[in-house]
Amino acid sequence: MKVWRYSRWDGSQDEFTLDPREALDALSDLLMEGLDVNEALEWMRRSGFDMAGMNFRVMGVDELIDELRQQARELMEEFHLDESMEEMARKFDDILDREERAQRAEHGMESRSLNDFMERRHGDHERLSEAIDAFRDHDFEDGEAGEEFKELLAELDRMRALEDFQQQHGERFQGDEAADYEQAQEIRERIEQMNQLAQDLREGNFESISPEQLQELLSDDGAQSVLLLRDLEDEMRDAGFLRDGENGPELTPRAIRRIGAQALAAVYSSLRKGRPGSHDTVSHGIATRRPDETRAWEFGDSLDLHVVKTLMNGMKRAAAEGRSFTPPIRLSQDDLEVYECDYATQTTTVLLLDMSWSMSWAGRFPAAKRVALALDHLIRTQFPRDEFFVVGFSTRARELPIAKLPLATWDMGDPFTNLQEGLMVAEKLISQHPSPSPQILVVTDGQPTAYFEGRELRVEWPMGQGGVSPHAVAETLGTVRRVTRRGITINTFMLDDAPELVGFVERMTEINKGRAFFTSPNALGSFLTIDYLNQRKTKFR
Repeated sequence: MKVWRYSRWDGSQDEFTLDPREALDALSDLLMEGLDVNEALEWMRRSGFDMAGMNFRVMGVDELIDELRQQARELMEEFHLDESMEEMARKFDDILDREERAQRAEHGMESRSLNDFMERRHGDHERLSEAIDAFRDHDFEDGEAGEEFKELLAELDRMRALEDFQQQHGERFQGDEAADYEQAQEIRERIEQMNQLAQDLREGNFESISPEQLQELLSDDGAQSVLLLRDLEDEMRDAGFLRDGENGPELTPRAIRRIGAQALAAVYSSLRKGRPGSHDTVSHGIATRRPDETRAWEFGDSLDLHVVKTLMNGMKRAAAEGRSFTPPIRLSQDDLEVYECDYATQTTTVLLLDMSWSMSWAGRFPAAKRVALALDHLIRTQFPRDEFFVVGFSTRARELPIAKLPLATWDMGDPFTNLQEGLMVAEKLISQHPSPSPQILVVTDGQPTAYFEGRELRVEWPMGQGGVSPHAVAETLGTVRRVTRRGITINTFMLDDAPELVGFVERMTEINKGRAFFTSPNALGSFLTIDYLNQRKTKFR
């Protein structure tokens, strides 16, 4: 018989504890796919998650139950239970044989006592336990047999349990090795414990599971995983990542900040691997000195002079011309030395995020949402004077509060794309938060198919295979012209290279003089982040 042995905790083993930061990272991956917090936590419990820092995978409930089932299958492939009751049956028959001889010797062949004994012995009993129970009130003549019968009677409950187990599961045990009575009882008890553990796991009753049960019934990784799953939500609450909301647990501002930071780290991780970027731009703003770098003054530069170097240039020129360079020192235009500067500008940026149903394909929406969180974190931490907003659009457009962005998902079943209203909402936000360099970043995978005509919302399917929605396109381009007249730059990131989308974006870019890029979900973060940085900062030489 196969035996599983797991050592008890004795203080020498390394004790695993859940890292709530890594748990939040796993949670955020699911939030990006459109699950809410409750659904994401349940998914983590069911399917498990990785803790990269510990080089450990937390097994989910489904994996743990599979491990228990595999143990049961191994037992069924090793043993059969056909002979499991024979030992007890022989013992009972031996007791009855001795009692029958004692009855004959004491009461004779025709006695009522013997007849009663024989009726009980040869009664119609389907189970051994029923035959034993029939002698519960029998007064044994053979004292030694009577004492042994009491031992059988004390075992009766376990015997009935094994008979029930054999009736329910006996046919599934097809192994070559015959399990004796005690082996069969150990198998029954183990499988019943595993079934109870599986039920507790399935129902989330982690508190009712003892560490001793886990060490007895699961592998080391499995036992540790149950403890980590049990503590998952409490640890994240204690770390300040979760709190109670109206509909259950919700993310705290601290959690949202970390999700943004992780999204930004993922974007820059891809940049270091050589993702595309670096687009030229023209911007205006405040100059920041680089005190260790100067250059000759050029026409149009501000007179931010490096005084010492300017005077030294005048003195060197005087010496070269054979003149005295004692005060007063006469300077020419060629002597002027100015500080090298970086010019940065305050911006208002609105990210228009396509939330139509098609964005659920090929990982488009999770990638776009990560970029939105990354940009928000970048701006709040590096450029706190900037303004950043996210507007989601499908058939209708609306501003998405950053606090709710991790939970945002595509509009399931909504196939229409109202870029026009998205631009209108962005225009309103920019007018409320004016800046010298307003810009709109559009992330979309489809041409416009919804629009407003006056106050009336209209939707319009594309005309034929690969066609356009002419009215939606015309109304949207009209809004692009108005936005352009207000000095707002529109940069578009296409997640599909369909000809109708490319054609529309080319027309929009021609009107606005912004830029357009075709990219894929895994490269989107690199394009958007580099473009944002280049829009707001330019080096002048």
